[in-house]
Amino acid sequence: MPAADPQTTPSGAAILRFLRVTLHVGFAVLLLVAILRLHFADGAVGTHGAGTPLGAQRLAWSALALALAAAYLAGTILEKRFAAGRSSFNPHPYAAPWLGLVTALWGVLLAGSAEFSWVAFPLFFLHLHVLPRRIALFTIAAMTAAVVASQWVASELPSPTLPMVLGPGLGAVFAVVTGLAYRALYQESEAQRLAADELRRTRAELARTQHEAGVAAERERLAREIHDTLAQGLSSIVLVARAAEKSLASGDLATAAERFALVQQTASENLAEARSFVRGLTSPQLQESSLPESLQRLCGETETLAAARGDGLRCRFELVGDPAELPPQYSVTLLRAAQASLANVRLHAKARTAVVTLAFLGDEVTMDVYDDGTGFVPETPGSGVAGRADGSGFGLRSLAARVAELNGSLEVETAPGEGTVVAIRLPLTGTTGERD
Repeated sequence: MPAADPQTTPSGAAILRFLRVTLHVGFAVLLLVAILRLHFADGAVGTHGAGTPLGAQRLAWSALALALAAAYLAGTILEKRFAAGRSSFNPHPYAAPWLGLVTALWGVLLAGSAEFSWVAFPLFFLHLHVLPRRIALFTIAAMTAAVVASQWVASELPSPTLPMVLGPGLGAVFAVVTGLAYRALYQESEAQRLAADELRRTRAELARTQHEAGVAAERERLAREIHDTLAQGLSSIVLVARAAEKSLASGDLATAAERFALVQQTASENLAEARSFVRGLTSPQLQESSLPESLQRLCGETETLAAARGDGLRCRFELVGDPAELPPQYSVTLLRAAQASLANVRLHAKARTAVVTLAFLGDEVTMDVYDDGTGFVPETPGSGVAGRADGSGFGLRSLAARVAELNGSLEVETAPGEGTVVAIRLPLTGTTGERD
């Protein structure tokens, strides 16, 4: 009988272990009793050793019984070591030959003495476990007949009595019923073990998938923050620094000093933004003021940066409705959208006017960023998803992802020579519960 798998359910493992130990102990006890009776009971040895001294016969049968015990013990030890993972040798392919050897040794002992009749009952369970059911039932019937015949010969009666037939027969029936019940329990425990293994594999796969999703989400967050803050700020620093160099070359030291001061201010703001999103906090601008105030200041900074490049861009902020308190994620999304949109206006649109409109309309908050610049040809859905090779072209994708996470909508209306409008709609109904 196989050792209970360490992963079998506790109750099933305990029952299987108890049955296995009971079987082994029963085999050892019955074999020991047979050897003792062989030595101390009168007439215990059969007539097959006629002409041989009684003591020599008993020693011969005892040696054969010890060989049976050794063969049985070797098989059970190999099985237990393999089941416990302490040996790589798999004894399962040799189970049937091993059982044949054990049964043959027992048959020889039974032919020599009827005292070994009762050792058949532990062997019944082994036949039921190792052999296919039909073959096992046939071998058990043959072994039962051999036991009846051995006891009949030992009794020297003219015919078998009812107890001689009934005892071994009922014992065989009991062994078959118990063995089948054990097999059913063993199969159920194996099914539970396999289900537990599958559950562990599924949990491990789920944990791996969740980890990969978390890594991807964090990369996406960092990409958005870098694009909407650091990348835009560094771009402004480069452009203003170039303008300052031109002022120095022309001898306009006052203008150059103003532009270098603007470079320093922009760098300081970007450093604060970098420290903030690394800590996973909101924008420093929103910590110091409200969203409308931050948008108003952003428009002023946009005009200043455009003027540093020599562009005459006018940018104004308009507020519609009574401002309502927004969740931090809403405020950050709208501010980042305005920063990205105005950066595009300043760098690419060649616009004269830009307007940022924030509106509180009861169950939603909207923000429109309009410019009268050159406009562009809108990309078809699904194009440009990965951005351009130089790392640009990420703005609308990043902005759309931010808005989608809040169940909002993003629309871009533009055409060559007709300016651009970026429109964002975020629902406010059920915001607090859903965001929490």
